Amino acid sequence: MPIDPYILLLLGTVGLAALVPARGTASDVASGASTAAIAFLFFLYGARLSTREAMDGLKHWRLHVTVLACTFVVFPLLGLAARGLVPVLLTHPLYQGLLFLTLVPSTIQSSIAFTSMARGNVPAAICAGSFSSLVGIVITPLLAAAVLGSTGGGFSADSLVKIVLQLLVPFVAGQLLRRWIGGFVARHKKVLGLVDRGSILLVVYTAFSEGMVQGIWHQVSPVRLAGLLAVEVVLLAVMLALTWYGAKALRFNREDRIAIQFAGSKKSLAAGLPMASVLFGAHASLAVLPLMLFHQMQLMVCAVIAKRRAHDAQAADDASEPVTASERAAASRTAVGTGTRSG
Repeated sequence: MPIDPYILLLLGTVGLAALVPARGTASDVASGASTAAIAFLFFLYGARLSTREAMDGLKHWRLHVTVLACTFVVFPLLGLAARGLVPVLLTHPLYQGLLFLTLVPSTIQSSIAFTSMARGNVPAAICAGSFSSLVGIVITPLLAAAVLGSTGGGFSADSLVKIVLQLLVPFVAGQLLRRWIGGFVARHKKVLGLVDRGSILLVVYTAFSEGMVQGIWHQVSPVRLAGLLAVEVVLLAVMLALTWYGAKALRFNREDRIAIQFAGSKKSLAAGLPMASVLFGAHASLAVLPLMLFHQMQLMVCAVIAKRRAHDAQAADDASEPVTASERAAASRTAVGTGTRSG
């Protein structure tokens, strides 16, 4: 059950913000740099997404609709159902963070990696993750404004304008310029990947620095964190079961079910963190805490499931080989016997 090294970097960034939070002029500089980093991050997302691959993926529309329904319908409904846990297990700010995580899009890289490991439909996982990210840029802020606004999130038309200017406009610009810069982005994928992760670390530092200055961390106790973890364990278990058995009920084959399970049960930290910093402002640190915990949990659990699926597939292959061999031997003996009798 691996621990993602990037999670350790995120935790280290949180610790740095707790010890040395940005204040005054430093806070303004960090906030400006964070805003620019987020815009650049979504510009790169737009430059990477292949429009041709996305259009080709429409051929498997039933699978993509299923993943989108899990990501943006089933997940949020479960998040709304968790409202009854306030204030017994969750404080209102932690619940808002939990509800926010149910609104963000699915992952791309880990969905592909786990689907490949489990011997599922990898092209479908690529398209499903890409569609989810693309749709999420638009639908996540709208869902947040509708759902979190009704629970005291304080969302307004100004928040949506910020989302459009900071996330959607750079993404569209990346798509429009992809014809000229797509090759460069592909050739320098590793370096730009470091830029991606560095941008997210800057966003985390800025968000948690503001949280420290505002003193909102005094609202979180170990008991509340334990309650949050328990709720997220149940949430992940329910989504893993629904995506697997629901896809079976919809008569998808095994390879498609694997892609649906891994793409439909996970949430993107890379997409969620920048969105939270725009939508929540000074309260972004508490808003992204549930997402950070869920992200690590889903990686650990899905790694185990992917290995189990791969083992099951290998066992099925191994079990079929002796049967094939015996059939060939029987056919050979029959052919020999027939030849002897005719001679």
